[in-house]
Amino acid sequence: MARRPRLDMAGYHHIINRGVARSDVFKSPKDKERFLQILCKACTVYDAVVHDYCLMDNHYHLLLETRKENLSRLMRQLNSNYAIYFNKKEERSGHLWQGRFKSWYVLNEEYLYTLLRYIEQNPIRAGIANTVGIYPYTFAASIKSNSGTAPCTDGSMLLRDFTTDDLTGFLEMPLSGEEMDALESERKKKITVENDIPIQERAKSLERHFYDVTTKPERNAAIAKAFEDGYTQSAIAAYLGITPSLVSQVIKNLRFNT
Repeated sequence: MARRPRLDMAGYHHIINRGVARSDVFKSPKDKERFLQILCKACTVYDAVVHDYCLMDNHYHLLLETRKENLSRLMRQLNSNYAIYFNKKEERSGHLWQGRFKSWYVLNEEYLYTLLRYIEQNPIRAGIANTVGIYPYTFAASIKSNSGTAPCTDGSMLLRDFTTDDLTGFLEMPLSGEEMDALESERKKKITVENDIPIQERAKSLERHFYDVTTKPERNAAIAKAFEDGYTQSAIAAYLGITPSLVSQVIKNLRFNT
């Protein structure tokens, strides 16, 4: 039987945390540098990689990849140690963070790469930068400036999958309204675990997706809906008795024509 996964499960996590009452948690460049030091130490202890980050004055975004089921412990070390540092420095007491951090487990590869652009374009949406890599406290900015990157980012896909020139072009592509809607939709999707493998919780079974389908256009539309519901192309192909390449072509054609 499927069960809801723990927040700690290994894999990719998009994480956001804000200051209490949306107050600033970073008052100076030194604070942001200290936060990155604490983050990297936590990643070393808990065997994690930072694929991307953006540190704004009153909140942060992280894209972490954990290799063990220990995200909560990693985040507890990060947030508590930074709060101790910040409270001592600012001579304040009380909670620094606005409740527990928010996190979303990332299964969809397309969503993962869209998320990189979303994180890096955060300063643009906030009106404090005109282009990616200008605001200094994103990972792309540290790459472009050749100022040195934090050691916990050594395995980042931004370094692994792109040249510097290609990275700039990729991250600067504006997010469309459809992509923003897709990001919001992905956040709302539930994840289950079957046979120790995380999967998206589906809205309907394949039988229900193809119930009463009698024509080729109806079949193609149902293929697209089933794919959006989290079924793999191979699973859809096996159910229909067709090739995965045909399923792939149907999906591409429908996306191109919409």
